[in-house]
Amino acid sequence: MSLAEDRASVPVAGSSAAPRRRPAKAPAGGPSKRASRQALAALSWAAPVAFLIVWETLCRSGYVAPQILPAPSKVALTAWKLATTGSLFHDLGVSLLRAATGFTIGGALGFALGVAVGFSRVAEAAIDRSVQMVRAVPFLAALPLTIIWFGVGETQKIFLVSLGVLFPIYVNTVLGIRQVDPKLLELARVQGLSAWTTIARVILPGALPSVLTGVRYALAVAWLALVVAETVGAQAGLGFLAMDAREFLRTDVIVLTIVIYAAIGAGSDAIARLLERRLLRWHPNYAEGAR
Repeated sequence: MSLAEDRASVPVAGSSAAPRRRPAKAPAGGPSKRASRQALAALSWAAPVAFLIVWETLCRSGYVAPQILPAPSKVALTAWKLATTGSLFHDLGVSLLRAATGFTIGGALGFALGVAVGFSRVAEAAIDRSVQMVRAVPFLAALPLTIIWFGVGETQKIFLVSLGVLFPIYVNTVLGIRQVDPKLLELARVQGLSAWTTIARVILPGALPSVLTGVRYALAVAWLALVVAETVGAQAGLGFLAMDAREFLRTDVIVLTIVIYAAIGAGSDAIARLLERRLLRWHPNYAEGAR
């Protein structure tokens, strides 16, 4: 633009001609994007709702016997009865406490071992092979031994949950540390960052996506381990509720415990996704609207 044109674009004092303004751009993520997210959320619930409708229809029409699979309405009525007596909330609280305690212990230990192995080849040689061998042992194979060690009390159940949680967090922590971009490490060295500053500001944030993926997987494994643990010698908990119902052929209670496990798993995964969005806002793959 020339100087004359630039002067001509400036309004003269007292002139009635108002300066031209550029039209404001529509903000990103407007109504169309919001509607798209709502449509996707509705679509995600379409299959479960359709499944419940088909299930209820088959049960009410007599194609499925109540002794084999009760209708969803029957399961909901059973849940209401157990909730009003307080037994359902008691068993649910016991299971949640066991899972939370085991997850905290196993997660902390798995993260600590993963950090050690991720940063040290000596630690990898001393620890990794043993951890991988124990990781290959199924829960059912370890159950008799844990009963001999700890009996059938709370310690045995928390130990199994901790054992199951440890491995996903350990493996993903090691993987995350080893996969940090070497260019970032070179940049930290050029900037003169100390070793501790590089770890705190470059390596651990870079490994965080992998660690949180391990957390999501560990949440599912925690409930799997708890189900196995609560099938033996439990006096309370969702697993005890299901095993007690089996003795009396209460399929409605058994299905109810399965539904609760599924709901808890979905809720745990939603919490893990929320943590990802909160802690990884700086990451382009986890930014708002990236998915």
